Formats: sequence, structure tokens, C-alpha cells
Amino acid sequence: MAVTESAPPLSGPRLSAQRWANLTFLHWPVEPAAVQEFLPAGVRPDVIDGLSYVGLVPFQMRGAGPGGRLPVPYFGDFAETNVRLYSVDDEGRSGIVFRTLEASRLSTVLLARWSLGLPYTWSAMRVTHTADLWRYRSARRWPRVAPHPLRNLVTVRVGDPVRPTPLETWLTSRWGLHTRLAGRTVWVPNEHGPWPLRSAEIVDLDDDLVAGVGVPVAGDMLRPLFSPGVRTTFGWPQRVR
Repeated sequence: MAVTESAPPLSGPRLSAQRWANLTFLHWPVEPAAVQEFLPAGVRPDVIDGLSYVGLVPFQMRGAGPGGRLPVPYFGDFAETNVRLYSVDDEGRSGIVFRTLEASRLSTVLLARWSLGLPYTWSAMRVTHTADLWRYRSARRWPRVAPHPLRNLVTVRVGDPVRPTPLETWLTSRWGLHTRLAGRTVWVPNEHGPWPLRSAEIVDLDDDLVAGVGVPVAGDMLRPLFSPGVRTTFGWPQRVR
């Protein structure tokens, strides 16, 4: 499945629905061979112009819940920061592989690790907003990584609406994720509307997460982007291998 600006419609039952709100997208290039070890069986790094990418994405989860429409109060609202790689399988389905998903809700962390095999971790997190500034903080609680908790601080100043470049569309228009579940690699499709994107200027950036999960960057950060968010729905997992 090629990366396109619009999501292919889901078919079959809905796994969950949620709103991703107030996201900042930070990306660096990586050498595909340097991240292959982090991808599940049957999946390889997705590449554009000879490079793949690692993304650092802090945001607020809102109204997450099972099925297509049912949010779960309290449990469905939390802060999250994820480190993600870009993947494709032998059927051409492009997606994301998460190296970590730092989240502030322990119950959600445990459920997601058990039900979908996703590397959620429990972190102390805070998201604050003043005028055009957004600040995201996190510090890993569990599982701990010696000698100190992995920490992350991102502060951005949000600017005007922008049109994504072809590379930015390739990075943000991902209609599924790859993960390992019950000994098998699966692809979990999702759909949502077009991202409303705005420019973003880095004010503070102090990050342990990308290096802490072993991802070596191979160049300078792309321009930061901010989005007020989208509502997304996940379909049922499909077997890869």
C-alpha cells in the first residue's frame, strides 16, 4: 500500500477510536541498515530517497476507547510521547513501528502491552500551553533504564499553517502500524482525515528517548511541525507473518 494523503477506508470490525491532539512532529534521518534490527519479522525499513527516518512525537491522547465510537472517561485521556520508525511489509503495507510509547496512564500502558504487544512505558508527564507555546515533559517510571530515568523536554512556538512537502506527507500519512502479537507480526490499519499542519519553532529540546532506545540518527532534524490533531479509528489486526 503506497503512502497517500488520504486514508484507505477501513473494512471489517473497528478495534478502537481516539483523538490525537496537540502533536509536535520532530524527525531525523536514519540509515535503513541501522534500524532493521528493531523491526519485527516480515517487516523492513520504509525508505524514501535512500533514507528512513525516526520520529519523536509528543501529544495528548483524548477520548480513546474500544470499537469505533465509545470513549472511556479518565482511562482514555493521557499524555504520550512516542519514538517511531517507518516500516513496510512484503505486501507493500506502509506503517510505523514504535520503539517506545511513553504514557502517563499506567492502566493503559499495561493493557496496550498485553493486548497489542506495543512497547508502552509508564512515565511522569505534563503538557502545558501558554499563548503560542506548547511544552511537553516526561520522565520514565517503568520499566526503568539504568542509571537514570529516560527524560524528554520539548518546547515549541507554533506558527502559521503550512502545506506538507512530499517527504512530510510520507512521514505523517501512515495508515497502519506493525507490531508483534502472540508470536506473529501483524499490521493494524487506521484511518483519519488530513492533518492540519502548522509551522513550529524549537524553543527547548532535551531528549534522552531517541538515543535511549538505541536509534542512531544520521543527519540534521527536519523542520518541526505542529498539529491540533485528528480523530482516528483503528481496524482489526491483519497477519503479516
